Amino acid sequence: MVEVLYLAAVTALFIPWAYGLYALVRDGKNKFLPLARQYLRGRRQQKEQEEAEREREEKERQLY
Repeated sequence: MVEVLYLAAVTALFIPWAYGLYALVRDGKNKFLPLARQYLRGRRQQKEQEEAEREREEKERQLY
């Protein structure tokens, strides 16, 4: 009787734990991964714009 009750309790505790782990992975894939990609894409574009601005300023200096 005690073993059955123990097994039922462990199973009852395992199900929410497993679902929580699944939800964490799902949220990471659907929410945090796109945010990280967007952040990195923005940083890359910002560096490209800064480089283009430096090149433009260098060309202006050479002209004058």
